Amino acid sequence: MSTAAAPLQIGTVRLIVNDLTKVADFYARALGLEKLGGDGTQARLGAGDTPLLELTADPAAPRSSPRAAGLFHTAFLLPARADLGAWVHHASNARLPVQGASDHLVSEAIYFADPEGNGIEIYADRPRATWTGPDGTIKMATDPLDIDDLAASARAPWQGAPTGTVVGHIHLQIGNLPDAEAFYRDRLGFPVMAHYPGAAFYGAGGYHHHIATNIWNSRGAGPRSHGTGLSGFTILADTLPAEPELTDPWGIAIDFKPKA
Repeated sequence: MSTAAAPLQIGTVRLIVNDLTKVADFYARALGLEKLGGDGTQARLGAGDTPLLELTADPAAPRSSPRAAGLFHTAFLLPARADLGAWVHHASNARLPVQGASDHLVSEAIYFADPEGNGIEIYADRPRATWTGPDGTIKMATDPLDIDDLAASARAPWQGAPTGTVVGHIHLQIGNLPDAEAFYRDRLGFPVMAHYPGAAFYGAGGYHHHIATNIWNSRGAGPRSHGTGLSGFTILADTLPAEPELTDPWGIAIDFKPKA
């Protein structure tokens, strides 16, 4: 499964971290991302030759508040349910600090965080034909996940993030929903696919969501100050917009690049 059929999709997510080595090693160990390059101040990680995450070291940066605007989680989409089942066995064997697991109807997802508190989701989509209800709208929920059934779907041991793994979506903490919708829907061109109390989900090309925004921890938050956490992300586009570089109302930098 992939979001590549959509005219817009998420490319690389950029994080500022205090301890570059520790955080990069965690993503390599926990998610099986490959180290694609970098130096003592930066690391790029991805799946195959596709970059998904860029880490920049700033040892002096203050740790971002959990109530500040910024990242809620980066969501890594695996190509198949069997891949996620294999990852479940890996997570158990590696004793990864899983924080939650949910059946969202459109997808099955497991949540945890990196050593500096940046949220992570790893998930697999359900078949697209099951995403909509009788009225044709996408139906999402947060139901318990059947971990045993998911683990049983594994067909081979986990060998790291398979080729075809992408950042399926990025979920943001923001200060208020009206400003978020005006920016991500009206200015960037991501239609709202679903609402949830305190959150909105935006997707292009019929995908359930490429971006989500919520105020669950960050209601009223203003623009980000310098610190660790999300600095920005890339959107891959079939057609570049007139403004290929811009900043959202909370200081998150967004740039557009053409799809490969």
